[in-house]
Amino acid sequence: MSLPPIVVFDLDGTLAETAPDIMRTLNVILEREGLPALPVERARELVGAGARALIERGFKVSGRPLEAEKLELLFEDFLVIYAEAVAPNSFIHDGVIGALDTLAAEGFVFGVCTNKPILHTRLILDHFSITDRFAAIAGRDSFPFFKPDPRHLTQTIAEAGADPRRAVMVGDSRTDVATARAAGLPVVCVPFGYTDVPVEALEPDVVIQHFSELPQAVRRLTGGEPALVERS
Repeated sequence: MSLPPIVVFDLDGTLAETAPDIMRTLNVILEREGLPALPVERARELVGAGARALIERGFKVSGRPLEAEKLELLFEDFLVIYAEAVAPNSFIHDGVIGALDTLAAEGFVFGVCTNKPILHTRLILDHFSITDRFAAIAGRDSFPFFKPDPRHLTQTIAEAGADPRRAVMVGDSRTDVATARAAGLPVVCVPFGYTDVPVEALEPDVVIQHFSELPQAVRRLTGGEPALVERS
């Protein structure tokens, strides 16, 4: 039996708008340290490289140096605070569920490959009741390597039992494009995620404006119309 094709998604900024809760957690940390809270609009330049980088960037914006030992303590605090309420202000992007339904009917399976810790990744997917839609879910700490290391992506595909020759990455950032390129895979980007430059400048294979456009983009990048899966 041939392996199924797969679409692998980034989480933050791609599948879901998670910045409000990420920034809320960061602001708890900053305010505890006597620093001003940052508006959620700063998420595009701060979010996307993991919680440690987020905290470092938050301190840099506030003009206070941050020693490595202190960063590790704040990072551990961040993980605890965030896990207590990962998604009360977050939401799945419009069209995601419809795109998953359409592609699943055509034989595709799905994965998540994110630099968010696996605990918080699963909590968010559980919050939106979509965990069981993914054949593989990989966070920053799922393997000894993480994006932009291409093995993070290729191992996610392997764990999903999918065909790496018919795989597409969907993301929103420089890291996602670099990961897909290093893995030799096509990449689709959304323009409404967390990136410090317009995604068009990163030269992904396709930029979609809405998830309703994803099935057509995936079909093109994987070589045409997959056969429909018969539903019992």
